[in-house]
Amino acid sequence: MINNNPFSILSETVSPLAMQSFVIVMGLLVIIGTLVDIIHKKNVKYFFENAKKAKKSAKKILTTGEKTSVVLKTIASDIATTSELGAGKRRIAHLLGMYGTILFWIGSVVMIFCYHSSSSVTPSVWPIIWHVGAIMTVLGGSWFWFFLRVDVYSEAQPWYRIIKADLFVLALVASSFFGLAWSFLQSLSLNDRWDDKVFLILFVISNLVLFGGVYWSKFAHMFYKPGAAIQKNLAEADGSMDNLPPPADAPEKFGLGIKREAPKHY
Repeated sequence: MINNNPFSILSETVSPLAMQSFVIVMGLLVIIGTLVDIIHKKNVKYFFENAKKAKKSAKKILTTGEKTSVVLKTIASDIATTSELGAGKRRIAHLLGMYGTILFWIGSVVMIFCYHSSSSVTPSVWPIIWHVGAIMTVLGGSWFWFFLRVDVYSEAQPWYRIIKADLFVLALVASSFFGLAWSFLQSLSLNDRWDDKVFLILFVISNLVLFGGVYWSKFAHMFYKPGAAIQKNLAEADGSMDNLPPPADAPEKFGLGIKREAPKHY
């Protein structure tokens, strides 16, 4: 299964143009959903206004080289390794889901646009990337959903409680899981199959929910968080501190209660 390109097999019954058009439509849905989110919530406007205020209270004017250094360090640390989450299970689950999703999406695009024909020979690396990415996404997303969500871990809410903010992670895990199930059943190559088609339909539906639900989910946060991290680190570098007071020069005092249990109530 892991060495098979499921899209080249699918091209025997579904036009490659239809598959490519579906990917393009999903990309357009992300762009439209993000733009609508920006217009409605005014996130970008807030970032720009906040940056202007911070610039006025800056204690140091950063050179282009210093700004570039801060941006590169932010990308390498805060964004690429999610260092703001600290060392622990939450960070591992986040990295599994993030890099698994990236591999899954890249593998999908490459195989659909470059090796979509049933007669084309797909280098084994791309199906492996696609399947490994899907597995990583399912593992990371499921780990987060069942054990690491703040409302479940710290607020004793049941794991099956679903709110609108959960749409992104659920659709992400569902699309990866249904993709894996569809690929596995398709690879069995049995006659008169119907169950692989069921999971193919579920795979398509979950992607429609994922990419079509950008406005209602946390999908757009993938674009906001890097910008917010860069702005935060630039504010620390120039001394403006995002218009917040400087850290108190005093020892931390949490009281004896901190020794009774590990902090987990946010």
